[in-house]
Amino acid sequence: MALTASGLTRAFGRHVAVAGADISVRSGAITGLVGPNGAGKTTLLLMLAGLLRPDTGTITVDGDEVESSQLRSTVGWMPDVFGTWDSLTTTEILATFGRLHGLSRMAARARAEELLELVHLAEFADRPAHELSRGQKQRLGFARTLVHRPRVLLLDEPASGMDPRSRVELRDQLRALADDGCAVLISSHILTELSEMVDDVIIMTEGRTRPTAEPSPGHRWRIREAGQPAASATMMRFDDEHGAAQHLTDLITAGRQVAEFARIDTELEDAYLALDADRT
Repeated sequence: MALTASGLTRAFGRHVAVAGADISVRSGAITGLVGPNGAGKTTLLLMLAGLLRPDTGTITVDGDEVESSQLRSTVGWMPDVFGTWDSLTTTEILATFGRLHGLSRMAARARAEELLELVHLAEFADRPAHELSRGQKQRLGFARTLVHRPRVLLLDEPASGMDPRSRVELRDQLRALADDGCAVLISSHILTELSEMVDDVIIMTEGRTRPTAEPSPGHRWRIREAGQPAASATMMRFDDEHGAAQHLTDLITAGRQVAEFARIDTELEDAYLALDADRT
């Protein structure tokens, strides 16, 4: 299964939010969508979720062009901020979304209970949403995204507000969903975290999706000797791992007590920085 978009554009008055987006998300893979603020990522995700009609372009699922209503039944959408009905309990919120997706009352209730267990909110099943923390509401938002067992997941900064344990669990849950055949597209500014989970990456700037730029050669490494304050660690760039290993060997041979020698960048960070995108 694949979700594909070609030539998508969307303007709001004189402002062109998406000027030309081509994207393909495949079953079984997690794809990262990265770019500076204002690049059009959220607008693109809203069009892919069937919540915003593109001005031009086509969206297909398994090769067939689809309308917005069809997308909403296929796609699970998680915005960066999940709005809730604060007076309803977590169970009532998820069951309501289940009913909106056509589940029977009993099935919607059972699905709500199942998902609350998945996101570790079962103890809040009968508590109103206004009692949840920011991170707990985000986990509830993720559960809501899964109510109708979507074949495609679109997530906009899904880990925002989550504690470290919840972030790790989210990463593992997304990998399990992808392994079960789901197509996952994640927009995030946390590149180090994103690089640990994605199989593919799409870069977007100035409203357009772009081919991944060729990063600068080599990688940056952090070097710290025993007793040296963390803030005084040395940063060096080596062309490859062999160069880094040779430098470490030279330090040890010279009697230096190396306490830390670690690479501090990723391919995803390098590709993004190679764009030379404006700070926003």
